[in-house]
Amino acid sequence: MSVLMNFAMFPTDKGASVSPYVAKIVGMIKELGYEYRLTAMGTIVETATIDQALDVVNSSYRLLEPDCERVYVTINLDIRKGDLGRIEGKIKSVNEKLKK
Repeated sequence: MSVLMNFAMFPTDKGASVSPYVAKIVGMIKELGYEYRLTAMGTIVETATIDQALDVVNSSYRLLEPDCERVYVTINLDIRKGDLGRIEGKIKSVNEKLKK
């Protein structure tokens, strides 16, 4: 199974720049060893199960909870039976079609 999760999580009570908080979350994802891509609007993470994806969300919130009064989260999931590697595969597929 492959679960692609696009999510954004950040505090709403820390001013205009929340990059230190986003960096904490991305660092945690990196330490967990999941494939991920940071984008300007969120982070895409690929896991083997939905439980792992939701654990990433929960762990991310736990990182912010001690310092933040309010946290905003958006989550999109694409769950598909089959192998991992869809972060690269989906982009490659589109790029191949653009070359035609």
